Amino acid sequence: MSLPETFQALYLEDSEDGPQVRIGDVPASVLPDGEVLIRVAHSTINYKDAMMVKGIGYRIKNFPFIPGIDLAGTVEESASAGFKPGDEVVLNGYGAGEQFAGGYGAYARAKGEWLVPVPDGWTTRDTMAVGTAGVTAMISIMELEKGGITPDHGDVLVTGASGGLGSISIAMLSAMGYRVVAATGRVEETSYLEFLGAAEIIPRTELEGGPDRPLMARRWAGCVDAVGGKTLATVISSLDERGVIASCGLTGGNNFTASLIPFFLRGVRLIGIEGGHGPIEERREAWSRIPGALSRERLKAMSTDAALVDLPSLVDDILAGQVRGRIAIDINR
Repeated sequence: MSLPETFQALYLEDSEDGPQVRIGDVPASVLPDGEVLIRVAHSTINYKDAMMVKGIGYRIKNFPFIPGIDLAGTVEESASAGFKPGDEVVLNGYGAGEQFAGGYGAYARAKGEWLVPVPDGWTTRDTMAVGTAGVTAMISIMELEKGGITPDHGDVLVTGASGGLGSISIAMLSAMGYRVVAATGRVEETSYLEFLGAAEIIPRTELEGGPDRPLMARRWAGCVDAVGGKTLATVISSLDERGVIASCGLTGGNNFTASLIPFFLRGVRLIGIEGGHGPIEERREAWSRIPGALSRERLKAMSTDAALVDLPSLVDDILAGQVRGRIAIDINR
C-alpha cells in the first residue's frame, strides 16, 4: 500500500490564539524523511503529549503538526535492513510528536534505528498500553539493579503510583520479587495499587513537603520517582545506605533543593532516566524484559481503550492528574 495524498490525524493548527486542536485529513507532506513508513494502529497519551497539545513548554514551527510521542503499527515500506513490510514495530520518543509528526496520525515515518519489533505474543495495542511510561519504568528498574538494589536489600518506593509510569513500575517490581511501597495522592486507588502488587500505600503528603532535616530515618533501599520537586528531596534524605533513586518524572516540579549530606554520609545515588531518548540497545533490552515482568491480568487492569476523538478530553484529565494507569488509543476508531 502506498502513502495516500492525505490521511486522518489529530493535529495542531496555528492561530492568533495559539495552537488549536483539530481532527481531520492532513497532507502526507507533514511526514518527515525516514527509512520506514508505518501504518499506525495504536498510540497512547503521556503527560508530555498533553503539554504539547495544550501548547505548554513547546514552540511549534511547522503546521499542521501531529503530536504523539508513542506509536505502534505495521511497516508499509522500508529502506532499512532491519525491517520489512508487514513487520509490526514500536516507536517511543526520539523526537516523534515533539520535533516531527508523531503517533496521532494514520501514518508515520521514522529511522529504522529508532524502532523496536513488537514483542512476540504481544499486539500493537499491548505495546501502547505500556508506551514510553513502561519503557521508562523498566529502564529505571534496570538502573536499580545496576546499583545493586535486589529484593533482599529492602523496600522500593514508587512515587506517582496511580499514574501510568507508577502503575507499571509497581506491577513489574512486585513481579520481580521486590516489596513495593506506593506513594499516591489518590488514596481511593488503594485496592487498585494493591492488586498491582503494592505491599504498602502511603499518602503523598508524607513526602511532598520536603525533608525536615538532611538525614531522615532510613525507609527505602531504592526508589522509582515520577514526581520530582520536594518529594524527590524527601526521598533523598530517607534512603538507606547506598540507596538508588531512578528519577524519571517531574509532575511535582522540575526543581528541587536538597542537602548533599545523604550523598556523602550514606552514599545515596541519583540516576536520571532518559525517557524519550537513550541508546536503542537499552530500549530493546527493556522491551525484551517487559512481557516477562508484566502479566496479562495486570496489564488489563491498568489500561483502558479510547479512540482518536477522545484525545482532547483525555488531555485535560491527564494534566489534572485524573488518569489512572495507561490508555491505549486506537488510531483507526
